[in-house]
Amino acid sequence: MIACPYCGSENTEGSDICDQCQHSLTDMSLPQPSSSVEQGLLTDRIESLAPKRPLTVGPEEPVGDVLKKMVAKSIGCVMIVEADKLLGIFSERDALMKLNVEAARLSDQPIASVMTANPITLAAKDKIAYALYKMNVGGYRHVPILTKGQLTGVVSIRDILAYLTQRLG
Repeated sequence: MIACPYCGSENTEGSDICDQCQHSLTDMSLPQPSSSVEQGLLTDRIESLAPKRPLTVGPEEPVGDVLKKMVAKSIGCVMIVEADKLLGIFSERDALMKLNVEAARLSDQPIASVMTANPITLAAKDKIAYALYKMNVGGYRHVPILTKGQLTGVVSIRDILAYLTQRLG
């Protein structure tokens, strides 16, 4: 049983609303962080990861040229942008799943034909735990970061692993 912080009446553990006064109890059943690492994930914001400036290409850029740029820069994704608007993302996974053995044949095709359109984005002010959740649920390794609606960065699962490693050390 948990006591309502508003009226003091006893409620069943996990109740969303107090039976007596109808105030929300959802915050009462949130698990408390058990370590400074968990606390950091829940309070630190994506901007503290110092998101990298993404490599951007236009939607008509040939697939072969984009792949060469990715290899030359040793990066795992590019953002497809037109007129300062994020249209899509193309990642290593896209290269494997969409191009695969057809990469040479498709090298002259526009990157827009194989990008992941309308990618999930996060804001620089979002919490790191939220980024981790979105990446896990969606199976993403890279997420574009928007600030005031403009593409300003990209975070990868490696960025989050580096964050965790630093705090565990």
